[in-house]
Amino acid sequence: MSNKFRLDDDSLVVIIGSGAGGGTLANELAQKGIRSVVLEAGKRFTLGDIDNDEWGMFGKISWLDKRISTAPSRLAKDFPNLPAWIVKGVGGSTMHWAGVAMRFQEHEFKMKTTNGDIPGANVLDWPITLKELEPYYVLAEKKMGVCGTESTGMPFHGKSSHYKVVEAGAQKIDAHCEQATLAINTQPREGRPPCQVMGFCMQGCKIGAKWSTMYTEIPQAEATGHCEVRPESMVLRIEHDKQGKVTGVLYADKEGNKHFQKARVIAVAANSIESPRLLLNSASDMFPEGLANSSGQVGKNYMTHTTGGVYAEFEKPVHMHKSTVVPGIVKEWQDNDPKRGHYAGYELEILHLGLPFMSAFLNPGVSGWGREVSESLRNYEKMAGFWICGEDMPVEQNSITLHATEKDQHGLPVPVVYKADHINDTRMRNHAYQKSKELFESVGAIKVSNLPAYPASHNMGTNRMSEKPRDGVVNSWGQSHDIDNLFISDGSQFTTSATENPTLTIVALAIRQADYIATSMKNKTI
Repeated sequence: MSNKFRLDDDSLVVIIGSGAGGGTLANELAQKGIRSVVLEAGKRFTLGDIDNDEWGMFGKISWLDKRISTAPSRLAKDFPNLPAWIVKGVGGSTMHWAGVAMRFQEHEFKMKTTNGDIPGANVLDWPITLKELEPYYVLAEKKMGVCGTESTGMPFHGKSSHYKVVEAGAQKIDAHCEQATLAINTQPREGRPPCQVMGFCMQGCKIGAKWSTMYTEIPQAEATGHCEVRPESMVLRIEHDKQGKVTGVLYADKEGNKHFQKARVIAVAANSIESPRLLLNSASDMFPEGLANSSGQVGKNYMTHTTGGVYAEFEKPVHMHKSTVVPGIVKEWQDNDPKRGHYAGYELEILHLGLPFMSAFLNPGVSGWGREVSESLRNYEKMAGFWICGEDMPVEQNSITLHATEKDQHGLPVPVVYKADHINDTRMRNHAYQKSKELFESVGAIKVSNLPAYPASHNMGTNRMSEKPRDGVVNSWGQSHDIDNLFISDGSQFTTSATENPTLTIVALAIRQADYIATSMKNKTI
């Protein structure tokens, strides 16, 4: 099939990746009349491809290209080739996210100012503030259809039995549980139906009630005639001219044929592992350490949130699967209070895992596949549980680098992912484990199990924003400090991880970035 736009058209914006950042940017630019080509490494799926099957969908949509995890961590030992659980397909990880959409708190944009230097961490203030981002948060909430917000006026989902158990426990220990603001329709909206509570949000929403660029931003952008999406197009390298401006990308199609697409502007939105990998793989004589890397910070400061799971068993059924995946959140410890023994905050997100995933994550490495695990699985319908989501410290050593000898199917060095705990992660996780235990035991839990971290869905950092070029990779607009017409448009631009799930902030930043790119192109400054 022939391309809509010519390969030699150097007036285009080339966007690499089609998820929360890339998909949103493509649609925002298209609505402004700016033409783009979206190059997506994965396939194009339809709603008909989505099955309510945890393992089946994991195998169908996940990014399973080889990656190598290194670090003295349980995660690297348990999942040596799967450090992150993200999607390889049009729509990116907006296909499998749980829909949790929360704004960052004011102090989370200025963690260096709030806490000063933290030993062993590479903490920095964002070059933007909550006040600057608030108008874009409103636009993002409207775009995504976030329930429980003034932006949409859409009501919350109903309170499930899982939520009510946690809410009662929170009250007993003087904590507060809130319903989750989710980008999942509770009313018909923009041609998509309300949630039917099928409970498979993270496998892809079979009816399209949950916001995903797969069936919102991408088709809307294409409908304008200003956007072309090329699935199964893996970008191998970004090229530049003698002045150092990027000129286009070399990519491989599904047959392995290579093409060079020219560009006026390039926006990289390939997730926090693939985005720095691409910049590093694009090294040249002019940029021997990789593109946009004069600071040496490309690939550094990889963050995934401080996580773990806590699941309690009760005498009576809870039926946690009969709700949205995240029906509510305990936010009592989301503030920054070093008196607790750790910096930054965390939230306890009520999370139901299906039986297949529960069997994989119920910590058999500690107790073995014996009676203890089998008894817990037998009690599945009587379980309630949390996923801990806490602010992860940026650590320079936590990084994405290129393997010296191992190559992928395209002949490129595979990414090496190093992610170890900072002492703050350990202290925060232990605090969360203790508070979760107190909460569940206050309402009669007969057993409480701590689950270790599993492959990260929240991948942040590695191309971070900074006020000064020496401290990071991009400025407050996601624009490379080194190369004016090169942008980062995904979570890799996060300066710090904050406590909240990242998707809403990625979308807000993409809307803001689209305004900047459009203005800059009009003024011919890029």
